[in-house]
Amino acid sequence: MNDSISTYNKINAEVGIKIEPFDVTKRYTKPHKHNKYLEIVYFIKGSGFHHLDMQSHSIEPPLLFIVKKDEVHHWEITTKPKGYVIIIKESFLEKTLDKYINTQLIKLNNCQKIKVAEDDKSLNFLFKSLCWEMEQVNLNQEALEGGLKAILAKMVKYATLQGGENTDKTVQFVNLLSENLKNNVSFYAETLNTTSQNLNAICHKVFNKTASDVIAEHIIMEVKRQLAYTNKSISDIAYDLEFKDTSHFTKYFKRYTQLTPLQFRKNLI
Repeated sequence: MNDSISTYNKINAEVGIKIEPFDVTKRYTKPHKHNKYLEIVYFIKGSGFHHLDMQSHSIEPPLLFIVKKDEVHHWEITTKPKGYVIIIKESFLEKTLDKYINTQLIKLNNCQKIKVAEDDKSLNFLFKSLCWEMEQVNLNQEALEGGLKAILAKMVKYATLQGGENTDKTVQFVNLLSENLKNNVSFYAETLNTTSQNLNAICHKVFNKTASDVIAEHIIMEVKRQLAYTNKSISDIAYDLEFKDTSHFTKYFKRYTQLTPLQFRKNLI
């Protein structure tokens, strides 16, 4: 037995995203984890098992698997598979100006396996189209992100149908974060007609995080975008996000990034 789990890094850092047909030679793999990227696997054909963080999932197409960063997994595929793999690097999610992509992925945070309707032909078309786009010499970033958004929207639809009331409530919560971002759990709880305690309980169940942690992920991502792509002052960004003062905002940002906002902006130069 190895002393450590293998860590894979399969993607060009410059692009930050890759899509390709599932490699039929990878039917049996050793346990491994991914280095700063998540993987979406769509099976059209195949059978066997996907072992993911101590759980074994049967492969019964059509279905999707989501393998997040640092999750240990391996394949045990008994018949020839057909499908696609999307690899999304953390750097891509940090650089994209499209909030929708990050929002959809957060909604899928607690999903490992998503069953797809037997008669759904559109998902296959979307994966095939995105694969074609990826192969072009002059890569169109907007087309690439548009195709990814369409796939994620379908995934969220199926995940919500399979997830029940708690998933529906978290989808509403994440949508609110995208529409009106502020560091205030009570505001979101009241808007969702629930209590802060109940919102925390739902977030723990679905995301394994507190509501404050989910809000923080959105805030930190938005602050990074503002620092990278606008000339807004630190105080203006803090004011827009309704922090009581710049000092509190700076401490908050540093707690999650180990850098002050000013240090983060200087590192981009």
